[in-house]
Amino acid sequence: MIEWPVGIAVLLVLLLSGVPIAFALTLIGVVGTASIIGFKPSFALLGSTFFDNGRSYTLTVMPLFLLMGNFVVQSGIARDLYNSAHAWLRHRRGGLALATVVACGGFSSVCGSSLATAATMSKIALPSMRRFGYPDSLATASIAAGGTLGILIPPSVILVFYGIMTQQNIGKLFIAGILPGVIGILFYAIAVMISVRFTAKDLPREERLPLKERLLALKGTAGAIALFVFVMGGIYLGVFTPTESAGMGAFGAFILALASRKLTLASLGDILYGTAKTSAMMFFILFGAMTFTNYVNLSGMTNDIQSALGIFGDGPLPTILAILVIYLLLGCVLEGLSMITLTVPIFYPIVAAQGFDLIWFGIFVVVITEVSYITPPVGMNAFVLNTVVRDVSLRTIFAGLLPFVAMDLLRIALLIAIPGIVLLIPSMM
Repeated sequence: MIEWPVGIAVLLVLLLSGVPIAFALTLIGVVGTASIIGFKPSFALLGSTFFDNGRSYTLTVMPLFLLMGNFVVQSGIARDLYNSAHAWLRHRRGGLALATVVACGGFSSVCGSSLATAATMSKIALPSMRRFGYPDSLATASIAAGGTLGILIPPSVILVFYGIMTQQNIGKLFIAGILPGVIGILFYAIAVMISVRFTAKDLPREERLPLKERLLALKGTAGAIALFVFVMGGIYLGVFTPTESAGMGAFGAFILALASRKLTLASLGDILYGTAKTSAMMFFILFGAMTFTNYVNLSGMTNDIQSALGIFGDGPLPTILAILVIYLLLGCVLEGLSMITLTVPIFYPIVAAQGFDLIWFGIFVVVITEVSYITPPVGMNAFVLNTVVRDVSLRTIFAGLLPFVAMDLLRIALLIAIPGIVLLIPSMM
C-alpha cells in the first residue's frame, strides 16, 4: 500500500514539474487505489468514474456557462459597464480605478472567469488610467484584484467544480456568492482609496457629470443586468434548475452578442471551439479529482489529517484557521483550480464533521482562492496583466496588490466571524 503522505508528495512533485493537473491527479489516484485494492478493481473504478460522470446531465452546466461567458466577452458589455461606472465615479480621486473595480464586479456577474475578466478589463481600463497619470502599480493592481471576482460572483465555474465534488446544490452556491462578492467590491474600493492616499495623492479629479448624464450612462448596463437577473432570479425563484439556467444564460448571452452586431460566423466558430476545448480540459481535471478522491477515501487520509489538525486545538474555529493557513501557503505555489481540486476532497469531510455548512465552506474556499490569484509567485491575474502590459514588471504589480490582499484577508475574517453573510440569501430559497 502506498501511504498517503508519499502519494501527496509525488503529486506535488509532478505538479511542480509541469505535469498537467488532470493527468497528475488521475495517475496518483489510480496507482494509489491499486496499491490498496489491486490494479483490476482500480482500473474498473477509473472507467466508471470517467464513463458515468461523462454522461451526467448535471455536468452540462459547465460548458454552457463557459459558452455564456464567451458570448458576453464578444458582445462588448465590459466596455459599457466600465463607461457607466466611470460616469458615476469620475469626480472622485482615483475614480478610474474605482470604476475599474466596479466594472470588474459587474462583468463577473455575467462572465464567470477570473482570467477572462482581468484580460478583458485590462484592454479597456488600463489605457484610460495611464492617460490620466495613474501609477502602474495602482492601475494594474485594480484590474488584477477586480478580476478575481470572476470566480466568486455567480455564475462561477469554480463553484460548479466545488458543487460537483462535494455534491452540494449549485444553485445555492451561486446565490451564496452574491453578498460576499458585493463586500469584495466594497473592500477593493477601500483598497483603491488607501493606495491613492499613500501613493497617488496628486491624481486629477474629473468634473462631476450632471445626474441626467449619469442616469443615461446606465443604459449600457441594461443587457448585463437583465442577463444576471434572468439567470440568478430563475434559480432563486425555482423557475429552472442551475443546469437549465446555464442553457438559458447561454442563449441570452447569444442574443446580446447578436444585438451588439459584433458576432460573426468566424467569431462564432472561435467561441464554440474555445468553449469545447476549455470544457474538455475542465472535465479531465474534474474526473481526475474524482479519481484522486477514491484514493483519499481508501487511504484513511481524511481521518489522519483531522487528527493532525487537532494539534491546533479542539473545536471548529482552530480547525478552520488551520485550513486557512494551509490554503494560504498552497496558494503561493499552486494555481487556484489546481489547489481546489487537490484539497477539497481532503478537507470537506473534515469541516462537515466539525459542523460547518458546506455551502459556507465553498464560498470560504473560493475567497481564499481569489487571494491565490494575486499573490506571488504564481498569481495568475498578475501574470495576465504582465502579458498584456509588458513594460510593467511583476514586482510592480505585486507591490500594488498589497492593499487588496489585506482587504481579502479582512473579508475572510469577516466570513468566519459572521457566516450568515454567506448563508442569508440561500436560506430564503
